[in-house]
Amino acid sequence: MTTATTQTAQGAGAHGGPPRTDAAAGGAQAAPDTGGRQARGSLRSGFGLFGPRHGRHTLSVDDLDTLALPIGDDGVVIGVDAQGQPAVLGLNRPTPYDVVLIGGLWTAQVLALRAAATGARVAVETGRAQAWTQMMHAMGGGQNGLAVYDVGRVPPQGASAGTPVLVVRDCGMRPPRGRVVSGPWQSVLTLLPYLSPVAPRLVRQARLVGVQRISPDEAAELGRTMGLSRADVDTLPTLPDGVTLWCSDRDRQYVTTQPTDAEVGLLGTPRRMD
Repeated sequence: MTTATTQTAQGAGAHGGPPRTDAAAGGAQAAPDTGGRQARGSLRSGFGLFGPRHGRHTLSVDDLDTLALPIGDDGVVIGVDAQGQPAVLGLNRPTPYDVVLIGGLWTAQVLALRAAATGARVAVETGRAQAWTQMMHAMGGGQNGLAVYDVGRVPPQGASAGTPVLVVRDCGMRPPRGRVVSGPWQSVLTLLPYLSPVAPRLVRQARLVGVQRISPDEAAELGRTMGLSRADVDTLPTLPDGVTLWCSDRDRQYVTTQPTDAEVGLLGTPRRMD
């Protein structure tokens, strides 16, 4: 800001007015257009037109502690954490992002609804289209809401920063390798109703893993795969409906998904089993 201010001040102060003519030559020959050249040079360098002078905006050292900026994550509010604070999942990203949810259809549908509310298009790849039909109609369907496809039939989605996409893969215990994978501005959420033989591979590839209530044997196996603590392994079989343990490389967080009245009217109350 200092460089821009200095150059603008010099250009306006020294050559801000119109070019003058040479009086000794009877006005027949104009003086060299140094002001015009400097102005054009300033414009080319990106400083814009010369304008009125303003005092600089400064902040004293003593006032720095009073300066606060609202910095935080943006994305889908997936529930509240143990402290009652909103838990936010950023699904719309410029880099590939894979999520695995070992849990119930209800939670996956809430995430899809809330992702659509943030402006994302949702494409569902599923072998049980009837389970998504009511939700598809409620969201308008088609390219502007939620579209449902048979397994292996999801077309390219054309995701971009202006139209991010969430692909939900609801393909049962052994989902085949998807034709449409995660990419810039296109996240993929794979739903597994239970731990299956393909789960370890999907978990290792995922950037984020959500786990709902599972059996003690499944919890022990998943604990070995993900390096969970003994406390988490013991807790997973006892989780209430609507509670998910979300795990990333560096974080573990229990989140309770609390539905809105509209979500309850469309999807019902939280449940682990479908």
